[in-house]
Amino acid sequence: MTILIDLQEVTLQGVDRTLLANLSLTISSGDRIGVVGINGVGKTTLLRIIAGTLSPDSGEVRRGRDVRVGFLPQIPHLPVGTVRETLGSGWQVDATLDRLAMLDAADTQTDQLSGGQLKRVALARVFGEESDVIILDEPTNHLDLGAIQWLEQQIVAFRGAVVLVSHDRFLLDQVTTRMIEIDRGKTFLHAGGYSHLLEAQAEREARAASAEQTRRNLARTELAWLRRGVKARATKPQARLDAAKRLLAQRPETAARTGSLDFATDVPRLGTSVIKAHHVAFAYEGGDEILRDVNVELGPGDRVGVVGPNGSGKSTFLNLLSQRLTPSKGTVKLGPTVRTSYLDQDGGAYDLELTVQELVAGPQGTPGSLSDVALMNRFWFSGALPMTKARDLSGGERRRLQLLLTLAARPNVLFLDEPTNDLDLETIRLLEEFLSQWPGTLVVVSHDRAFLSRTTDRLIEVHADATMSDVPGGIDAWIARASGAVAPARDAGGADSSPVVPKGRAIRDAEKEMSRLERKKSTLTDKLLVSKDREEQTRLGRELSATQRDLSLAEERWLALSQ
Repeated sequence: MTILIDLQEVTLQGVDRTLLANLSLTISSGDRIGVVGINGVGKTTLLRIIAGTLSPDSGEVRRGRDVRVGFLPQIPHLPVGTVRETLGSGWQVDATLDRLAMLDAADTQTDQLSGGQLKRVALARVFGEESDVIILDEPTNHLDLGAIQWLEQQIVAFRGAVVLVSHDRFLLDQVTTRMIEIDRGKTFLHAGGYSHLLEAQAEREARAASAEQTRRNLARTELAWLRRGVKARATKPQARLDAAKRLLAQRPETAARTGSLDFATDVPRLGTSVIKAHHVAFAYEGGDEILRDVNVELGPGDRVGVVGPNGSGKSTFLNLLSQRLTPSKGTVKLGPTVRTSYLDQDGGAYDLELTVQELVAGPQGTPGSLSDVALMNRFWFSGALPMTKARDLSGGERRRLQLLLTLAARPNVLFLDEPTNDLDLETIRLLEEFLSQWPGTLVVVSHDRAFLSRTTDRLIEVHADATMSDVPGGIDAWIARASGAVAPARDAGGADSSPVVPKGRAIRDAEKEMSRLERKKSTLTDKLLVSKDREEQTRLGRELSATQRDLSLAEERWLALSQ
């Protein structure tokens, strides 16, 4: 194992706070280091220091002789020219382009590539160059599952070291050997992948809670001692008086964020009919059909994930169901009680010159009202942020604002197109928790496997031949099939006879019940891990056991129905 880069006591001060304080980190060949933390905490800053494009205020960064560093920023930039001119020639390049579904675009100019295509070419370029350390900033944004699996294989096979910032929990758990958590200038290093990080966080929070309880007990004792009267206090040692005052003045560290995505879950009532698409097809003028013969029916409370390769028509499908696009053939009907809201992947259409509070108030509201302030606080828009213009927000803050505006409309049918892009892990987890309790109908396009698994109970796949079909077994079965673990399951009639139709109300209900129980089990497990109250632990344990029994019965019922 060769030491490649060594950081010693690195400190960097931001505009209004310390981003990194006394960080020491050794990066050696074979390391796979994941970096996590909330938006704006300094993850990209750390990557730039490691890459050598930013110097710290103090501390030392030492690099091995002739160490070569490859860096993929969040928004990659490619030289002018074709894809092939950028990557070079040879069978290895062709094989990579084929695996990334980019072979047909080999002669396309780089400035004509879509966001997903640009990211794939940039990844192929950084892994194709001779490097000892590869640094990746949110590499899975805009990638489909096939490209993410290729990325996983490249990271595992790379002989040097890899340092990556990512919100893809599945990827982090698959490839990382160490995790760095940045929290208000402090850094915490953890051995293992994302699951080990969660265990360490729970233990740290438990220790902090125990330490705070000890401090409170000591403070009560010292307070009683100080209050024993003026005469007694006059004879007390000054050193102990000073120590008691310092103890009483201490406070637990405030959270990096206060509040949560605790939107009220009451939504306008949905009738039995929500969305019906009948023999729908769509093609842009003069182009080939993107979707054809799509038949889908969504009911109240349905939670549908949509997957497929980049460019296959997933966003088009959402636009058709939400009636933002008109089908070339067929019909899409929305129920009379439907109230929709749409989160697109391009950042929304709001005016970037308006402030956050002006956007939240809307054209008819009063900026800065008490209700709006409470709403913004729930999404961590506090301090100076409500008065900040949208154009001055970071990418993650803009995405959070877009999410706020989407949910503030109080829809009962929600369309989410790649909702986890640019969000940090804490926000994603809170969004998952919110959606698990939200009673409306959800349709979501996402490449985030953990997010799909936790928020949907039905999966629809868009195929290369412009048809669509339900995926039996949901996201886990789809991942296994896409990785070659199981053979594809298609109807006997072939692709053309596989329209999106329900597989049977009983099977659908069983799948929804399993998903609900999985979410309940996860929530109970998390509460049990952090609980310190014996009675609460007993109650949660009983509830968890009952939920596990119900889940086992639901799984048996689904298996029986699926045979």
